[in-house]
Amino acid sequence: NKLGIHTHDDTANAVANTLLAVREGARQIQGTLNGLGERCGNANLVSLIPTLKVKLGYDVGVSDAAMTRLTALSRAFDERFNRTPNRGAAYVGANAFAHKGGLHAAAVMKDPSFYEHIDPARVGNRRDVLVSDQAGRANLMQRFADMGLEVEPSREALAELLATIKDQESRGYTYDGASASFELLVRRGLGKVQNTFELLSFRVIDERRFNAKGELITQSEATIKVKVQGQDFYTVADGNGPVNALDHALRQALAPTYPSLERMELVDYKVRILSPESGTAAVTRVIIESADDQGHIWQTIGVSANIIDASYNALFDAITYKLLLDGVFDERNALAG
Repeated sequence: NKLGIHTHDDTANAVANTLLAVREGARQIQGTLNGLGERCGNANLVSLIPTLKVKLGYDVGVSDAAMTRLTALSRAFDERFNRTPNRGAAYVGANAFAHKGGLHAAAVMKDPSFYEHIDPARVGNRRDVLVSDQAGRANLMQRFADMGLEVEPSREALAELLATIKDQESRGYTYDGASASFELLVRRGLGKVQNTFELLSFRVIDERRFNAKGELITQSEATIKVKVQGQDFYTVADGNGPVNALDHALRQALAPTYPSLERMELVDYKVRILSPESGTAAVTRVIIESADDQGHIWQTIGVSANIIDASYNALFDAITYKLLLDGVFDERNALAG
């Protein structure tokens, strides 16, 4: 007899009930990606596939190589539906292999199996040693190693860095999806990165009107004034939206001093409202993904009650990180030495 199983997650047991059905002989599973479905959803295939394959030894028709794309598939699916990925999702969640407490981080550095049930790479996820006010020295040192920083900061310097991170988190910053901003935060705290330019002012204008042909059009224009190496630059640029215009104006001002910025581009822009109960007055978190012609891709974050200001904060870090990749700060340190 060929039996199938179709479960709903009304009691948070859809995956468990499906696994039990398979153990009892069912050979067809009806489920959905990320458990999407009516009411509380359906059985989550993203959880079922690795459990059946890795834990129970069933042949589910998914190769080892294909399973390494599971995390990317799950997150892309959420992005397509403009849903925030579930950080606590089994196997693929950002927190599935994240370690926050100092004891956890220290143990994982010795043997990951102490706190990880599988190698996260098997499902395309990765280990993340989080840094927050609860972090210990092991967390920070692991992150320093990931960044290629060979430093032994004092206890006072570590305490000051943790205090800064705690303050940023209280304002709405989260660095799990913006590792470049976190690296810059750490390097600034350790005196390894300095600001390469000073913003004096910017203004962004959005215009929505009908042209001479009666067509509805929108135009964005950004004006920015910055100081670079003691010299003032004043530029104006158009763009496909206010953030794009601001990006063009800023890099146009910086390109004469840092020409490599012309080969950098903004490839993704995400907005999250941190306090939806406040409506249009809510604090906004912006995450920008950037890339360059060398194949580097990095993510930066900005937070503000003003979406354009939040965008500028993320752009500022994106440009600074590009200059870090280009070795600008190494050259400065060499000159200083």
